[in-house]
Amino acid sequence: MTELSDVAASDLRGIRHLDIDDVLAYVHRDLKRLPDYTELYKRYLRQRWDVYELDFSQDIVDWRERMSQEERDAFVGISAGFHHGERQVEVELPVFMLGGSEESKIYMSSQIEDEARHTVFFDRFYREVVGMPGDSVQDVLDASFEHVSETFVGPFGLLAYQADELRKDPEDPAARVRYGTTYFLWIEGVLALSVMKITLTYCRERGFLPGYYTGFTATCRDEARHVQFGMRFLRDSVQEDPRLLLQIHETLRTILAINAATSRRLALESLGWSPEEVRRLMIRQLHMKLVDVGIALPPDIQDMIARIQPELAGG
Repeated sequence: MTELSDVAASDLRGIRHLDIDDVLAYVHRDLKRLPDYTELYKRYLRQRWDVYELDFSQDIVDWRERMSQEERDAFVGISAGFHHGERQVEVELPVFMLGGSEESKIYMSSQIEDEARHTVFFDRFYREVVGMPGDSVQDVLDASFEHVSETFVGPFGLLAYQADELRKDPEDPAARVRYGTTYFLWIEGVLALSVMKITLTYCRERGFLPGYYTGFTATCRDEARHVQFGMRFLRDSVQEDPRLLLQIHETLRTILAINAATSRRLALESLGWSPEEVRRLMIRQLHMKLVDVGIALPPDIQDMIARIQPELAGG
């Protein structure tokens, strides 16, 4: 078993040998304590990694010669939302950064840089390994968009709407909590971590795609800071004004209603995951965040969570 201190301190070479379950444990380790924004910024400075140091040479061989067409299709399908999600929040998080304390602004500047680095990571993977055409980042985004699932369009469409709402008044606490619930709790805390668990478990068990495994595991470690920031923001917001809990509840109702309306299912069996396993994974990720931070839910939302559909995207 890897020590969580090893997860925190590993460079890219060490990250390649980490187990994704240990990294997910690292994500959740501090959710009850929730480090402050300055501590999270210090972690960012220690944990930054260079996306151009990744070596995809073995990934190219694995993709072309060792993976089946069904595995490739499922892998692209589940990863495409992450590709577009990273790019979307890279350009929308500055709106959220405009509000809040100076410490939160300083931390948020680091997360924006993380999202830009993750965008480049997927750009390199799709360009060099998958072989998608394009001379620019936008060209590759356009080429991968046909693989994006409805689940990406739903939550990220809601997030785009909430970002426009926040532009009108970046200090509006209710608008900030609605945005924070959609992004930090659902997109990052549930969808992103579930995609990471599925794809990285597949890579580790099959021994495939070491460059992707290294970069996406490093991305998962970055998510620890992002999720911990977001959950601290939501907890502190509700402690300051308990009425804001209703904003979390209403936003979750909207998100879960969107999830229930999904009509196209991703076939992830070739990656070793049944729909029921994906569904349980998503529910567990959501419950872990809510329980650790102490956000209570009314019975109707608990019933909606029990009916979560196994669709995924990330960012």
